Amino acid sequence: MNSDSIEKKSPPKFFIISGTSGSGKTIALQVLEDLGFYCIDNLPASLVPEMAARVLGNKTTHHNCAISIDSRNQDFIGDLKESFESLKSFQIETRVIFVDADDKTLLKRYSETRRKHPLSDKNTSLIEAIHKERDILQHLATIADRKIDTSKTTPHELRSIIRDDSEQNSEHSLTLLFQSFGFKYGNPSDVDFMFDVRCLPNPHWDPELKPLTGLDKAVRDFLSDKSVCTEMYQQIRDFVEHWLPHFINDNRNYITVGIGCTGGQHRSVYLTTLLQEHFAGHNNIQTLVRHRELRL
Repeated sequence: MNSDSIEKKSPPKFFIISGTSGSGKTIALQVLEDLGFYCIDNLPASLVPEMAARVLGNKTTHHNCAISIDSRNQDFIGDLKESFESLKSFQIETRVIFVDADDKTLLKRYSETRRKHPLSDKNTSLIEAIHKERDILQHLATIADRKIDTSKTTPHELRSIIRDDSEQNSEHSLTLLFQSFGFKYGNPSDVDFMFDVRCLPNPHWDPELKPLTGLDKAVRDFLSDKSVCTEMYQQIRDFVEHWLPHFINDNRNYITVGIGCTGGQHRSVYLTTLLQEHFAGHNNIQTLVRHRELRL
């Protein structure tokens, strides 16, 4: 058989999922399991290198693997640094994903489900447990390749985000996510760069354009005809283009650029789409687009 005809397998993926309790870690792990990952919930940090070695050593099944590490693992958290250093010796694609939500959202979720926080007890209130958990997991949050804020994210949207992460092509050195949002619904906390475009002409005040979005041709035509919109697009594009090589050289593999207008329907959607279309043609870069307020 000609060796050129043999399909080359990409390296197995080894995902580490962590984050605050109630933020969506279980959903993330379930999505990866549905995608064929071998998943382990709350593996002691000291066993991470051994698990990676088993994944790499299994030549027949070639499993992708995902493990979760959370505050229930606190007796082993001290082993994280040494364990992660050991992973560098493996030829394996490793990604750390940290899922979180703001205090108000976590309190609401626990109130609705009446679940008990793993760190709360008769001497520790729920909000104290949430803050304690963040302190315990601070190292994981710091080294995470991808931080996901689920404060305003539905379970369906979180599943989509995790699928995007799992499908990231290892041939790309960086994934660039452009996200539109509305400031009236709160600032996203999981973006690396945030641009405010509320100073641009607003299609909202045109009765014919108000019910449309920045994905519709009429709105795109309206905004593209305004020189100030073109100038804003070009300056954001040039800023991102200038700094991307620096992030790639720093071994960053995920950058999120947030574009915000008032309601997240017109201007931010339009510019986000333009930027994604531009950067989609760059070598070694995978682009994604997400419109937070459109719920697509």
